[in-house]
Amino acid sequence: MSWTSEKVEKLKELWTKGHTASQIAEKLGDTTRNAVIGKAHRLNLEARAPSKHSSGSKTKEHKQVIRRSTAPLSRKAKFQSILLDKNFEPENPKSLEELTEETCKWPIGHPNEEKFYFCGRKPEGEFPYCKLHVLYAFQPKNQKEDDLGDEIPEFIEKKVKSAG
Repeated sequence: MSWTSEKVEKLKELWTKGHTASQIAEKLGDTTRNAVIGKAHRLNLEARAPSKHSSGSKTKEHKQVIRRSTAPLSRKAKFQSILLDKNFEPENPKSLEELTEETCKWPIGHPNEEKFYFCGRKPEGEFPYCKLHVLYAFQPKNQKEDDLGDEIPEFIEKKVKSAG
């Protein structure tokens, strides 16, 4: 099929009225839905005019509501949302002798290495680790990795909800 000026005008008219590409192809005859979509794209027509099916003729009850999944987020997804925050204070490397109740006790490296140290950030609440290292250390007892339930520290819950 070749696009004559009459067919192009008819395409533009039907497109702006909200007809689907399939309906337009049917009315033009001798063309396909994909050809209509391609031509509309090349003509830089708006991304998608509202279709007749989505117009105000239907009531709210008939419209499909898009909802986010209520399935629990995986452990990885929960922790990624906190890692995206990136508001962690910088590490404050400490040796074993320098550790106090006010320092994160997460080991960095291996004790046999020359550059071994402890994180040294401010610990989170009652945990011996900073926010970042609580993410790595928090392993609820006898639960699957993806089912952490209510045992997640409160600050992680807040971050997960704000990232959702």
